[in-house]
Amino acid sequence: MSDAATDEDVARKVIDIIAEQAVLDPADVKMDATPDDLGVDSLGLVEAVFAIEEAFDVSVPFNANDPADSDFDISNVASIIAAVQALVKAQKG
Repeated sequence: MSDAATDEDVARKVIDIIAEQAVLDPADVKMDATPDDLGVDSLGLVEAVFAIEEAFDVSVPFNANDPADSDFDISNVASIIAAVQALVKAQKG
């Protein structure tokens, strides 16, 4: 499988996880949407991070008490996807 397909698979799965937390159809999750835009509160965000860790077998550097102080960019959907793709690539070595 090529890296592009892998990135695409990661993006699709992350969108599915975020959509589940937002109680939205994945097609309604836009790349520039913030968690707030999608109605994902702090608890939902933590649950999404746990789901991402489980789905990709990665450890997300996320500080639930101070998300702005995290190395994990949660500013919008595209940033979350990029961060997860980087974690997945780093894990593969």
